[in-house]
Amino acid sequence: MRQILIIFLFILVCQISEAQDHAAPRVILITLDGMRWQELFTGADSLLIFNSAYVRDTSELQQRFWRTTPEDRRKALFPFLWNEIVSKGQLHGNRFLGSKVNLTNQMWFSYPGYNEILTGKADDDRINSNDKIENPNVTFLEVAQHSEQYKDQVAAFGSWDVFPYIINEKRSGVPVNAGFELAKGARITAREEFLNQLQTQIPSPWNAVRLDAFTHHFALEYMRRKHPKIVYIAYGETDDFAHDGNYEAYLTAANNTDGFIRDLFAYTEEDPFYKGRTVFVITTDHGRGTVPPETWKSHGSEVAGAGQVWVVVFGPHVRPLGEIRTEEQLYSAQIAPVIYGVLGLKNPDKEASMPIDGLFTH
Repeated sequence: MRQILIIFLFILVCQISEAQDHAAPRVILITLDGMRWQELFTGADSLLIFNSAYVRDTSELQQRFWRTTPEDRRKALFPFLWNEIVSKGQLHGNRFLGSKVNLTNQMWFSYPGYNEILTGKADDDRINSNDKIENPNVTFLEVAQHSEQYKDQVAAFGSWDVFPYIINEKRSGVPVNAGFELAKGARITAREEFLNQLQTQIPSPWNAVRLDAFTHHFALEYMRRKHPKIVYIAYGETDDFAHDGNYEAYLTAANNTDGFIRDLFAYTEEDPFYKGRTVFVITTDHGRGTVPPETWKSHGSEVAGAGQVWVVVFGPHVRPLGEIRTEEQLYSAQIAPVIYGVLGLKNPDKEASMPIDGLFTH
């Protein structure tokens, strides 16, 4: 009788644990490095798409991405966001409508931007370069990894090889696949083995950044295999093609990333582990220049407009307000507090920003 009771209690505990695990929210944070708000909200820039200095074949690119109105241009560039997601969540950062999102750090380049997004606070005294230094600050990924509810349920993927340092992989324990790293583990899938082989055979245009397709498919396959509750995916091509002055590739990379986001959403809608409980947060680490046109290639504190960014949020309980068309001032530092709230975790930094108000129905 005692054995039967013990078995019954064991089964009951397992069922409760499984139910709690099933109900826990999931979060996917996505960043597009250096993606301007101008293209996100108005599509291809007329000052650049017709400029042969930045486009090799202007006629072909115009056919793909040029339309008469900004609304049609942005749908051509980001069809998933503007045809599907606009009715499911919120898009902040169209400054033409009064919606402003800014960085609080004064560096206006990548490492400080990512630190601000992931921690909820700028740190200009210590994070003021893109050097490979271990981040002294604690990200929400690290807090989750050390929590009871999300331990070993966190993963990060990035095209830039500095992400293991930004996330401080050694201290945080968060597994980070970034740069030209391969999928690891005794039970990687045949698809991951193929990606490993393919990545070594296809050269990247850059020394420190791999092509985003590898980052995307490594992340998606890991999600299928391991089902982490918290995933961070950092795409990088938009920034690097912009630095190269290649507007054609910049737009193509942005359009491809829209497709990656569509793939991720479709997967989370079909997998019971993610379906109906996954919140997506999408943003960028910094803006770019606008006037004169050549400053589009650059960013940093000396480039006007490089501190202007944007944020998209959709998923369960997100109020479906679509494109925000009212005056507001938000900051990248508010993103981590939003994610802490979704996960039910406490931010250990008492000086971090407050979350974005009005995102959720409750």
